[in-house]
Amino acid sequence: PAPGIPELRAAAAEYLAAPRGLTIAPEEVLIATGAKPFLFFTILACVGVGDEVLYPDPGFPIYRSAIAWAGGTPVAVPLRARAGFAVDPDELASLVSPRTRLVILNSPNNPTGAVMSAEELDAIAHVLEGTEAWILADEVYAKILYDVAAPSLASVPSLRERIVLIDSCSKTFAMTGWRCGFAAVPEPLREPLTRFFINST
Repeated sequence: PAPGIPELRAAAAEYLAAPRGLTIAPEEVLIATGAKPFLFFTILACVGVGDEVLYPDPGFPIYRSAIAWAGGTPVAVPLRARAGFAVDPDELASLVSPRTRLVILNSPNNPTGAVMSAEELDAIAHVLEGTEAWILADEVYAKILYDVAAPSLASVPSLRERIVLIDSCSKTFAMTGWRCGFAAVPEPLREPLTRFFINST
């Protein structure tokens, strides 16, 4: 089935929920051939021509290219070495506009390795609570940590219904060849994303 094998959806729901202190039902989870389809299809589902998408820079190159391909306007959120490659909440707020349809956040970050602290996450959440934008939380590196924890934006109750939380087997389990990604997806986006999966096969 397009959303994924039920047993796998249930296992992915438990995997996503437990370390984040969440309750995620299996029907909230979709399965795909890696995490990249969720990046691409979430952008397609949320973004129209001229809509703005905030994305981390430096960041995974597909963010900018997928936004542009969908007709959106990429808006870089600078991650500066002098600030430990952290998102500056004030700068993030200054970049949000009425045309902001999606905000992409990636922690732990690729390629910088920066991890949001709980304090940084709270400040970012405060900014996003004042918007109506969808949020894509790319957390595929969440388990590749040493002496720090990686709090999740999906754990913020006020944002939970607007967050697509993605992960995969490729990084944590070194199973790139299996092409197995999964995401907890808000109800309004599940049908559009599932339709994209069907049409892409």
